[in-house]
Order: sequence, then C-alpha cells, then structure tokens
Amino acid sequence: MALELTLAMLPSPIGEIRVFFRDEHLYGADFAAGGSPTEQLLRARLGRLTLASGTAPAPVREAFARYFDGDLPALKTLPLVTQGTPFQEQVWRLLRKIPPGRTVSYAELAETLGKPKALRAVGLANGRNPISVVIPCHRVIGKNGSLTGYGGGLERKAWLLEHERQASR
Repeated sequence: MALELTLAMLPSPIGEIRVFFRDEHLYGADFAAGGSPTEQLLRARLGRLTLASGTAPAPVREAFARYFDGDLPALKTLPLVTQGTPFQEQVWRLLRKIPPGRTVSYAELAETLGKPKALRAVGLANGRNPISVVIPCHRVIGKNGSLTGYGGGLERKAWLLEHERQASR
C-alpha cells in the first residue's frame, strides 16, 4: 500500500516552496525552482508514495509566513517526519540546534558528533535533508567560511543566512 502525501506550494520572498505533508506532519520541503530532489528522497525512504495536490494546513502556512516575516523560531513548532538513517537523524537533530543567524562548518558538526573524520558523511546527511529551511542545512558552511552546496541554490542560502542575521538583531 502506498503512503499518500499532499503536496502544496507556499510563497516565499525567494521563490515558491513545495511542502509535502500528511495531516499536519511535514515530510518534506524544498524550493520549487531549486532542483532539489526531495520527492526522490521521500520515495527512497518511504517506498511507494502517491502525491495529491492540496493546500497546506494552516499551522504549516503560518509557520513559514512567520519565519519569512522575521519570527525565526516559528518553524520549530512544526511536527516533522524524517525517517532517515540513525546517522542522518543525528545530523538533522544537530542542525536544528544551530541558532538562527549562526553558521557552523561541516568539520564542527563532525566534531560535535564525536566523529571528526566523518566530514563526508556529515555532508551527505546534510545534502539528504528532506525538509529544507525547517531543518536548517543552509546554516552549514565550508571550514574557510565559504558558502558551499545548497539544494535550493547558493543565492537562496545567502539570502536565508542574511535574513536570519537581520532578524536575530
């Protein structure tokens, strides 16, 4: 039996965001024009999947709207279903602990996990994050402070970081 998720589009200042959900639980989010493989990630994790178009539940719409209006903690209220590997789940929990307006390097994440040589694995887990913006993989940068890969595009990553810096003041 296939899992049925609903797909809705949400406006944002940097392009439409696709949200994949069931009831009020968020399974995925990405930028519609970003080329992010969220749908494929979900299919790989969840198996058979059917998608229906719909309207996102009010709490999801409101949380994203509040975040883009400067209420950065608003996204923390959303119930998430990630279903990654134990290591991915560990990385994603750590990402959610990075305060808005702050950044960390892949090396710092690996060290925090107690696995300083796991830079590549941390990068892969970060790249397989199914819920962009809510699980803030955009807050991870290169060791030298450079912006590195982001499924939504580096220009969106830069915008999100600046938005959070401004709103955190």
